[in-house]
Formats: sequence, C-alpha cells, structure tokens
Amino acid sequence: MGFIQGYDSDTLQEIVDRAGVQERLEEVRPQRSFPAQIELVWLLKVLGDVDESKRVAEHAVRLARMSGTRKDLLHARILHASVNQQLGAFSRAEGELSSCIEEAEGQGWQRISALAHSHRGKTRYDAGDYSGARSDFKRELFLRQELGADDEQLEQVMTYIEAAERRRSRF
Repeated sequence: MGFIQGYDSDTLQEIVDRAGVQERLEEVRPQRSFPAQIELVWLLKVLGDVDESKRVAEHAVRLARMSGTRKDLLHARILHASVNQQLGAFSRAEGELSSCIEEAEGQGWQRISALAHSHRGKTRYDAGDYSGARSDFKRELFLRQELGADDEQLEQVMTYIEAAERRRSRF
C-alpha cells in the first residue's frame, strides 16, 4: 500500500500518511467488494480503529468463505489475525497464522506464506517471543528472496530480524 512511509524500528508497526489513509478510507468505506473489505480492514487498523477493523475483518472472512477462493480466505484470515494481534489476543492470532502458514506452504503459495510469517513474527514479537519472531522473519526473508523481492522489501525484513535480535539479547 502506498500509504506506508516506513516502520517503527522498535514496535515494527507501519508509519503511515494518516491524511492519505483517512482520505482513502472515505473512498473505500461504501464499497462492498471483497478487495475493498480487505483494504478497509487495513485502513481501519492503521488508523487505530481496531474494534471496527475486527468487525470488518470477521465479515471479510465470512465473505471469502462463501464466495472467495482459498487464497482470498487465507488473506482475510491473515488480516483477521493481525487485528487480533493488535487487540493483544496473541495466542489466538498466532494459532490462526500458523494454520494459514501450514495451508499456504502445503499449496506452494510462497507469497501468502511470506505474509503470514511476517504477521506471525510480529505477533510473537509483541508477545515477547523474540526467538520465535526472529525465526519467522528469517523464513519470510528466505521466501521473499525466492520470490525475487526488491532490495527495499528485503531490507525491511532484515530490520525486523535485527529488532528481534536486539530484544532477544536484552531479555
């Protein structure tokens, strides 16, 4: 998403153009398509409206189950788990992400697996499991390299790995 200006090196959360996100939210909110619902989850989440984001994420999961593809469902579940992470429901988020990783890797869907590893790494990081977070970020790095990610994406994952290593060495 073009609204991301960077990531906080301590919390690993997105730093966004809030005005741009708010403007896009107003454009997307009336739309009912699955892609719009997925985008709406993210927009609400980064603006801090986690309760509304959770409601929309649950709707997106139901919508994907009824009329989407398996990839759509995984994507919706990953975003749903990221909202649970933000709500502090780390075990629930980690369990859902682990299930998504298992299915994505079983199907050979590397891009989805990389995304799920990234979110599970952030969930573990927030929960204080820095070794687990580091492991997930390293797997994400490997997958993104395999997919031919650009240097900027790879550097961002390296930043996540370094943050987990710093935290791991402190505790």
